[in-house]
Amino acid sequence: MKNVKTLIAAVVLSSISFASFAAVEVQATPTGQQKIGTVTATAGTNLDSLEAQLAEKADQMGASSFRITSVTGPNTLHGTAVIYK
Repeated sequence: MKNVKTLIAAVVLSSISFASFAAVEVQATPTGQQKIGTVTATAGTNLDSLEAQLAEKADQMGASSFRITSVTGPNTLHGTAVIYK
């Protein structure tokens, strides 16, 4: 039983620390950060899922923040974001 509690605590703590390094969406060019590229994603009709996919791709590229520059599509959303580090 003690091992199970320890395992659960380790999983929770590791997910919290991982989330702290995730790219953050910004509304304007962040002060002190440089543009390092762009990312694109395609999602369903839900804007939240598109934002999540763009954030995941920004993380994979090593970005610390991203700014969504366009979202298009009547049925399937397609988005573009500038990434910064």
